[in-house]
Amino acid sequence: MSLVETNSWTGIREELLRRIHEREWQPGEQIPHEADLAEEFGCARTTVNRALRDLAESGLVIRKRRAGTRVALNPPQKATLTIPVIREEVEALGRSYRHSLVFRELRPLPPMLHGAFQVALSDNVLFLKTVHFADDRPFAYEERHINLDAAPEARDMAFDTISANEWLVHNAPYSHGDLSLFAVNATDELAAVLDTVAGGALFALERITWTGDLPITHVRLVYAPGYRLRSDI
Repeated sequence: MSLVETNSWTGIREELLRRIHEREWQPGEQIPHEADLAEEFGCARTTVNRALRDLAESGLVIRKRRAGTRVALNPPQKATLTIPVIREEVEALGRSYRHSLVFRELRPLPPMLHGAFQVALSDNVLFLKTVHFADDRPFAYEERHINLDAAPEARDMAFDTISANEWLVHNAPYSHGDLSLFAVNATDELAAVLDTVAGGALFALERITWTGDLPITHVRLVYAPGYRLRSDI
């Protein structure tokens, strides 16, 4: 990488990442001081500091006052989960897809979600219940709250020809999210919707996505028996 390419903090970060990943700097090894790196890259010391802060926030380096900066011995490993479009999931299995919107209402956010999904108490959110099908068999049941401050166009969407899941993936880009995976026992209502036996174990997830500090959507998905989640790590 040329000097010109590394005189921004992002360019310096990429070069430092390369040295870490290619083991030019070994795990636990102390790296050059900020002043030395600034001289090497021909930039201000604050630019190097910004690059090192980003690496520290990622857990790749450890910074200590008066002790300098070292490559982390055990950097965190993160899995990347892409929000799936359920229609594409079903079609990838060689099955035909359709969905049915069974409930739609503008209403205040339920109190149990106030801590995790922070919208103004006086604001209405769009609440939807949807059943997704594969070959006319229930595939997943979805309950979703949409923050209309983050996705105002959703207010006028019927979500009959396109599911809220697919529409949000394409129209409401998110910066980060929170995901919980767990098992639930089928209530009588879930058993009827998913065509299974009451009390049986089902795979479920809850996910919240944000754009910056603004929450976009909270969704709870419960899948019919046999569902398997796959992800690259």
